[in-house]
Amino acid sequence: MSIPSLTPYLLNDGTIHSCVLVIPGGGYSAIAMGHEGEAIAQAFNKIGISAFVLKYRLPNDSIMIDKTIGPLQDAQSALLMIRKNARQWNINPAKVGVIGFSAGGHLASTLGTHFDKPAINYSSNISLRPDFMVLIYPVITFGTFAHVGSRENLVGKNPSQQLTDLYSNEKQVTASTPPTFLVHAEDDNVVPVQNTLMFYDALLQNKVKAEMHIYPGGGHGFGLYNSTTRDFWFDRLKEWMDTNGWLK
Repeated sequence: MSIPSLTPYLLNDGTIHSCVLVIPGGGYSAIAMGHEGEAIAQAFNKIGISAFVLKYRLPNDSIMIDKTIGPLQDAQSALLMIRKNARQWNINPAKVGVIGFSAGGHLASTLGTHFDKPAINYSSNISLRPDFMVLIYPVITFGTFAHVGSRENLVGKNPSQQLTDLYSNEKQVTASTPPTFLVHAEDDNVVPVQNTLMFYDALLQNKVKAEMHIYPGGGHGFGLYNSTTRDFWFDRLKEWMDTNGWLK
């Protein structure tokens, strides 16, 4: 996993589209490219949105000078590439969002809260801030309710308090954090639902527009289809995007 890639799912109907960068999960130790990658991109295509699936480098001391920023470098590079080539890909550069699942939700929320701290060398004036965030059963905190595997893989077994706080993204929310859509199951025994609740609370405190859907069941890693409910979260997401003007 030492070479990142970006797989396009573009709509070529001659009109300009919104776009979503899709970041699959896997605990920062693997990448679930199928049900949290390709399937998601195809679902966005069906509602008229272009997508790119990011295969990011997994944090690894042997291939990275600083493994804590390796995945973020790939996410920021991907966002930059999408905006830079927006015209030729029929994408509106002002309507480029990110969706992340589990540890991919941690990376997506890092992209949305650390955009003023570039991890890549770039000299353009293109923004590294996603226009909206969609976080599905995301890893958010590296504190009490952390998914320990994700935390250890990204920042090591004994991170400093400063590093723990830096990547506890509920502590990095500001008034300029992008509007956010959140989904979680309360019976998630891998990534506690408190991750989503803490992030939503931080968004509220900073007056960032947010919508949250908590399902009683579903566990962790259900992707598009939570089999415990007749409610299809992707329909709720479509309505939210439509309401905020990102579908057109």
